[in-house]
Amino acid sequence: MANFSYAYDADGYTLEIACRGREVLTTPLTNFGTAYSTEQRKALGIEGLLPPNVMTIDQQMKRVYAQFEALDDDLAKYVYLNTMQDRNETLFYRLLTEHLEEMLPIVYTPTIGQAIETYSHWYHRPRGIFLSIENPDAIESSLAAEGHGPDDVDLVVVTDSEGILGIGDQGVGGVAIAVGKLSVYTAAAGIHPSRALPVVLDVGTDNIDLLNDETYLGYRHARVRGEDYDAFVDRFVQAVQKNFPHAMIHWEDFGAGNAHRILDKYRGEVCSFNDDIQGTAAVVVAAILAAVRRSGQRLVDQRIVVHGAGTAGIGIADLLVQRMVNRGIPRERALACFWGLGSRGLLREGISMRDFQEPYARTAEELAAWTLDDPSKVELADVVRNVHPTIIIGTSAQAGAFSETIIKDMAAHCERPIIMPLSNPTRKAEALPSDILEWTGGRALIATGSPFQPVVHAGTTHTIAQANNALVFPGIGLGVAACRATRVSDGMILAAAEAVAKVVTVRALGASLLPRIDKLRAVSARVAMAVASQAQAEGLATRPLVSPVQDIHDAMWSPDYPAVRAV
Repeated sequence: MANFSYAYDADGYTLEIACRGREVLTTPLTNFGTAYSTEQRKALGIEGLLPPNVMTIDQQMKRVYAQFEALDDDLAKYVYLNTMQDRNETLFYRLLTEHLEEMLPIVYTPTIGQAIETYSHWYHRPRGIFLSIENPDAIESSLAAEGHGPDDVDLVVVTDSEGILGIGDQGVGGVAIAVGKLSVYTAAAGIHPSRALPVVLDVGTDNIDLLNDETYLGYRHARVRGEDYDAFVDRFVQAVQKNFPHAMIHWEDFGAGNAHRILDKYRGEVCSFNDDIQGTAAVVVAAILAAVRRSGQRLVDQRIVVHGAGTAGIGIADLLVQRMVNRGIPRERALACFWGLGSRGLLREGISMRDFQEPYARTAEELAAWTLDDPSKVELADVVRNVHPTIIIGTSAQAGAFSETIIKDMAAHCERPIIMPLSNPTRKAEALPSDILEWTGGRALIATGSPFQPVVHAGTTHTIAQANNALVFPGIGLGVAACRATRVSDGMILAAAEAVAKVVTVRALGASLLPRIDKLRAVSARVAMAVASQAQAEGLATRPLVSPVQDIHDAMWSPDYPAVRAV
């Protein structure tokens, strides 16, 4: 970069700063504010531009945390943290890291959904790379505009904003999800903030409210699709490969019609990963493995219903199938454990479905013996009544879909029902944990997509596991970067899931199925080691780890002010 760079040796990072005066204090990674020493202020030409008292980062922390606590609105807290990141990035990450459990719901889901919906209204400073289909010739120059060299970027998080969380098409505002993801990569796994790029592919929007909002900052055009869209994405991929050949592309919140297709197209060509498909799958599989272990049964003996068999739901099913196959179960036997429901009800022969859904279609012969409310559309209640599932997964974004009748019907045929209302944000959840525990007499094993407070039922406190992708994707990115993997394989994703599951102890009644968020850095380190090890075993690591524990530890940046050298 033009105004600063990093040197790294056995003693850690040294920040080499070429700029002087106000520019030092307006660049987020060079601005330490009042923490600059008297000598550093002289060398950098910022004497007189700061109050005279020199403070430590811990003293700064107390001040900014008090300011954060004084805000009683989550969106206001999000904007405050966003502004801090734009002002002093090291202090921002120190605050986020030390209060991760409290602040993750602010910088990530669920609050970030609200922030994205109102992006054009609170916008105050650009963060990220904005690539517009109006000007595809600018892709390469835009990626290079930050001044990164070919070895300077480990991660590129990119979205086209069509499938943002549970709120759909958000146009250019989707850049905030890419920024939020990278914040978690840094806080949870120590990816240095200078080595990651957030990108939005602005291909227009079908959100009519945005197109008619005079403040909207994106391309005012209906969403471009077809050949032009594909060519734009391909130019982006090629530009990333040219500019940053070692970077992993993280696909984020693409619509169902493109997510699987894009992942399948590029996963064999470039190092890429789709968090909505593979990350969601990994964390949910980790929770399911822990729950099945708690129930004392085998995975292959489960009857699994996926309500919302789209990108995320089928991704979960695919990873569970792979896990069974890896343990010697025939693929057809593994597929037979699943019943998926999409927009047309149960996936079954004779209805229209996407390619990735077809392996899960049930036969007409099977359904002939079912009792149905309406033979023209097999709904969730029909599936539960006829299948007697042991696991039900919600990725439908249909609030209340897991009704009292459905859950009680399931619980009547299952001693420890595993119930996972995973849709985000909270208002989209298929059921509330308190209701699920009431309807099952406290027997349910639960994981949710959004955070919920513990629930007390019949004197037992149930800690509700949040199937937060943050438990897996930071570690995957760290593992890939540490070993410079050339691809992200299915085996590496499964290794991540199993690493998370191994951390969990669910012997106690009411215990969580997943690790606590305040243990996220330790979990990310374990995931990274498992991912790097699997990459090495598959011949995908170009920089194998010699001492995995030490190598991963050394690769994790901590948010402390580094040594400074004026150059």
